[in-house]
Amino acid sequence: MTKVQLEELREVIHPAGKLESRAEHWAGRLYMRSLSLRVTRLMLGTRVSPNQITTVMVFAGVLSGVALVVPGLGGAVLSVLFMQLYLLLDCVDGEVARWRRQFSPLGVYLDRLGAYLADAAVMVGMGVRAAELGLNLYLVAGLAAAIGVLLLKSSSDLVHVARSDSGMQKATDQSVVPRSSGLARVRRLTSAVGLHRLVNGIECTILLLVTAIVDLALGDLTATKIATVAVTAIVWLLVPAHIVSIVASSRLK
Repeated sequence: MTKVQLEELREVIHPAGKLESRAEHWAGRLYMRSLSLRVTRLMLGTRVSPNQITTVMVFAGVLSGVALVVPGLGGAVLSVLFMQLYLLLDCVDGEVARWRRQFSPLGVYLDRLGAYLADAAVMVGMGVRAAELGLNLYLVAGLAAAIGVLLLKSSSDLVHVARSDSGMQKATDQSVVPRSSGLARVRRLTSAVGLHRLVNGIECTILLLVTAIVDLALGDLTATKIATVAVTAIVWLLVPAHIVSIVASSRLK
């Protein structure tokens, strides 16, 4: 079977506006889409379906959280590697689907399930790691962060449910901007600061790798414990703010 040329493949799987959309993660723009393009070309020579790739992606995301249970720097490194594999497969499954034109509701469902499970697993793993496998407030913080992350994601997905049930088209990138100029300025400020990114599994695993290195130097888990409390606080600051942002935008109008 003749391999498809990269430029031909890129035109189909990375359509105009894809990399610039709000849904595209910065890591995708920076390096992962370039890598996934080549992995996708290899996958096209196999019989592996997009949904099978997505299923492996889900397991990789969950394992990223499980890896944090492994003490020391090794666990943090494993967590980052599994999360990067999750991100890679999250790119590849959609790219294979676009090239083969194999789209299905099951694929969308598995993709969203993976996003929920991966980020929640990292938050729980963070709490277990900070609690040193015990039962204390750090474990509670990790569980609370996981619940908050699930609320954030479900709040966004419920917008699509509400619009679909109302017979409306899919929301555009422009519709997420709050109608109030004051809220719009606050949203731009928080986006510029970027703290909200720490509630994402990709950024959180990188943060926990950094704290693991600091912990190694200090000889304890002080940095990881501080990060756990900080991430949990950020999550629960974002939950009400995110809901207000949705209601104040044009997404439900």
